[in-house]
Amino acid sequence: MDFDLSDDQVALQDAARGLLDGRCDTSRVRATMEGDGFDRDLWGVMAGQGWPGILVEATDGGLGLGVVEAAVLLEQTGGHLAPVPFLQQLLATAALAGTQHLPGLVEGSRLGTAARRTVTRNADGTVSGRPEPVLYGHVADVLVVPVGEDGGAEELVVVELTGIDRMAEPAMDLTRRLAWIDLDHAPATTVGGPDEVARLLDLGALFHAAELLGGAAAVLGLTVAYARDREQFGRPIGSFQAVKHRCADMLVDVEGMRSAVYHAAWTLGADDPDAPMAASTAKVWCSDAGLRVAESALQVHGGIGFTWEADVHLYLKRAQLDGTAFGNAGQHRTRLAAMARRRLAEGRPLL
Repeated sequence: MDFDLSDDQVALQDAARGLLDGRCDTSRVRATMEGDGFDRDLWGVMAGQGWPGILVEATDGGLGLGVVEAAVLLEQTGGHLAPVPFLQQLLATAALAGTQHLPGLVEGSRLGTAARRTVTRNADGTVSGRPEPVLYGHVADVLVVPVGEDGGAEELVVVELTGIDRMAEPAMDLTRRLAWIDLDHAPATTVGGPDEVARLLDLGALFHAAELLGGAAAVLGLTVAYARDREQFGRPIGSFQAVKHRCADMLVDVEGMRSAVYHAAWTLGADDPDAPMAASTAKVWCSDAGLRVAESALQVHGGIGFTWEADVHLYLKRAQLDGTAFGNAGQHRTRLAAMARRRLAEGRPLL
C-alpha cells in the first residue's frame, strides 16, 4: 500500500507553501500580533484560492476535496504561524454542510468558529452557557457548539453571534486571539446529533494536530539552520554530539507526528471505524511531541530562544495553545482508554 501523498496532494502542498512563503513571513506575523491577531489581507487571498471550502462539495460552492487535503493545508498554516481563522472555518463548514448557514462561510466572507465544551438547552429551545475560550471568537459570525448535560453531548447546534456578548482575550500565543462567548438564551439551530458531535471532536483533534506538525517541522528547520551557523569554541554548535542528538530526537518526533496525523486524516476521510482512535492518538502524540520539539529548539538556541524576538518562541507558544485546544493529551488518553474498554467488552480486538 502506498502511504505517500498523491501527485495532486503534493501539488497542493507546494502551492500552499509558495503562497504562504510570499505572504506570511514572520515579520508580517509579528505586525499582525500588534493588532487583533487576524491578517485580513492574507485571509482574502486564501479565500480567493477556495481554501475555506476545501471540505465542502462542489455543488455547494466548495472544492470538494477531503480531510487529507485539509491536513496538507493545515500543516502549512501551522508551519507559517498563519494568523487567520482557517482551522476554525474548516470545523464550521464541516459541521454546517448542507444547511442554510453554509453560504458565506465557503467564500470566507463570513467567519465560523467551534467549541468543544457543552452548553445547556433551555425549555424555550434556546441555549445558555459559556464554552471554553474559542479562537477568533471575537470576529466570528457563527459558533458551532455541542449541547448536553454533565459534559455529555446530545446534539450539535449553531448559534448566530450577532448581538452576542463576546470578550476578546490575549492568549499565550500572541499570533492569535481567544474570546469568551456568553450565551444567555441564545437562539440555536440543531445541525446534528451525537455522531456529529463526535465527528466535530475528531476533526478538531486532527486539525490542531496537523497545525502542531507544521509548527514542529518549521522549528526543526530553524534549529538545524541555527546549529549550522552558530559557532562556539571556533566550531558550529551542530558539530557537538549533544546538539546532534537533540536534533535527531526532534526529527524522530516530527516524523512520528507526520505518521499519526496523516493516518488519522485518512481514516476520517474514509469514515473508517478506527477514526476516533486515530484522531485521539494523533492529538496525544502531537500535543506532547510538538511541545518537546519546541522546547528542544529553545535549548539549542540558548538564551535568545527564550525571548519574543526569537521565532522559535512564537512556535513554542502556539504549540502550547494548540496542544490544549479540543482536548489536551491527558483528555485524549482518557478517551482512548474508554474506547479500548468498550472494544474489549464487546469482544473486539484493539488493533
